Parts: sequence; C-alpha cells; structure tokens
Amino acid sequence: MRAVQVTEYDTPPLVQDIATPAPAQGEVLVKIEACGLNFGDLLMIKGTYQERPALPFTLGMEVAGVVTALGQGVTTPAVGTRIAVFGGYGGLADYGVFDAALCVPLPDTMGFEDAAAFQVAYSTSHVALNYRAQLKAGDTLLVLGAAGGVGLTAVELGKLMGATVIAAARGKDKLEICRNAGADHVIDTSTDDLRDVVKSLGGADVVYDPVGGDLFTAALRACKPEARVLTIGFASGTVPQIAANHLLVKNINVIGFYWGGYLRFKPEVLTDSLKQLSQWYAEGKLHPHISHSLPLDKASDGLELLRSRRSTGKVVITP
Repeated sequence: MRAVQVTEYDTPPLVQDIATPAPAQGEVLVKIEACGLNFGDLLMIKGTYQERPALPFTLGMEVAGVVTALGQGVTTPAVGTRIAVFGGYGGLADYGVFDAALCVPLPDTMGFEDAAAFQVAYSTSHVALNYRAQLKAGDTLLVLGAAGGVGLTAVELGKLMGATVIAAARGKDKLEICRNAGADHVIDTSTDDLRDVVKSLGGADVVYDPVGGDLFTAALRACKPEARVLTIGFASGTVPQIAANHLLVKNINVIGFYWGGYLRFKPEVLTDSLKQLSQWYAEGKLHPHISHSLPLDKASDGLELLRSRRSTGKVVITP
C-alpha cells in the first residue's frame, strides 16, 4: 500500500510503498477514505510535536474510512462499519490500524470528507470553549486565526452557543469566510489594530488563540475583567511570555488546552463532545468548511497550503 512517511525529522515526507499492516490485539484495520490535515502534522515532520512516533512513521492524525479487519478480542466496530478515528498518526495511507476503542461510527448523513474534517477541529473548539472556558450565551468571544482549521470552527460554535463573535484573520477573503461562519464582527490583522478594535466593541470575555505571538499580547490587553484566554497553539511560531501582573490586575485566567491529552487521562470529555457535535451535525447546525481536497500523491501540496496559510478551514487528503 502507499503511505506518506516521515523517514527523518525536518525533511520532506515521502510517498512510500509499504506492507499493509495487520491489526494487533484491540485494533482494527481501516480502509482509509479521507484524512484531515492539521497544523500538528507540520510539527511532527520537524519532530517538535508533543507526540514523537518512532521513525519511520506515517503522517495523518484523523481519518475516516471503513473497517476491513478486526484484531484479537475486538467485536466492535464490526467489519464494514463506517468510522472516524483520531489515531495521532498513520492516516495518510491507503490502510491503517487504529485502537478499536477510539473509533466513532459515522452518522449516515456524514460523508467521509466531512468526517475527516470534523473530529479534531470541531472537538478542539467545543471542548475548549464549553469545558475549559465555560463560554456562555451573551459572552463576547474573540477568535484569532479565525479562518484556519480550528479557528473557523470556534467562530461557528461560538455563535451556536450564543456568544457575540469577533473573528480576527488576514485579508478580506478570509474575513468573508468568517462572516459566513457566523462572525458578528471581523478584524483584518494585516491592517487593523486588534486591541483598539476589540476594546471599541466592549472587550473580550473569552479569547481563543491558536496563533500566539504578538496577537496573544494584543488580545490579552483587550480583555474584560475575569476574561478567560485559551492557548490552543502557536501557529505564529512564537510562544508568548505572559506578564503575570496583567493577569492580576484584571483577574484574568489563561487556560492551557491540548485536545489530544484528554485521550490519555479523561477520554470521556472527548467522547461526550463528539456525541454532541454529531447531533448538531445531524440537525444541520454545523457545516465543515473544506477549502482543498487532494489525492494522496498531492499530500505534500496540502501540507504546504497549511504551512503558507493559504488554506481556509480544512485540507483533506483522499486516498
């Protein structure tokens, strides 16, 4: 089978011909129909992500496909079940083996591409906003990197949860996508002063930040008293340093959030989130935005779209 593999850190991944894996105890073999790309894939190539699989390894964190074989002790999901799974890696391939307990059956109404664009982006935003920041109706939510893979879902979910949403992104095309996702106000970070605009709108109760860098600092200065600031990631490449006296004066909470960490110590947080999100999807309340869908041999092009920030929403690879 074909697989997009990292053979050495900080070098371009290669499409390799490798043996189709067999599922071990507790695992299932999945024929992969779609794999969503994530910023974390770029970090895994560099060897700087939280998880470091042994080299060589196959990229691809979240997949959707069909179960084709069961490992020892597995009775569900049955062969032929359409599933989505966050495996952490192994998804950019024709087939992959994954922990059966992590597989989520797909609603009949959800196609494979939507499913591959759904889990990480929507559940990251939902768990962050609902479980960690306890966003409530009437709050003002500021979303940085709002046209990106997770940012756009934060805009959509924030609006669904009753918040007033301020979306910050670069360029009028991306801002229009944010408006279509439900943003009440938009900020062009290439031309506007984020702090001044947010303060003119009354300040932020919750900040959702997958960017870091200077935007984090500007957003922190635009917070209301008792605001909650979610650190989701650092797409800018700069991890901000926080002046604790700023937190003290306004009674601000800065909240760390790593979605994948819950797989290890509190997986029910993620499964409960995915159940709620699947229900909203079935009710027509969520609409995954996929800017690019590419074949497996163009996976490097998809990764470059993420690296250069030319994509919006999700990039999906379809073996």
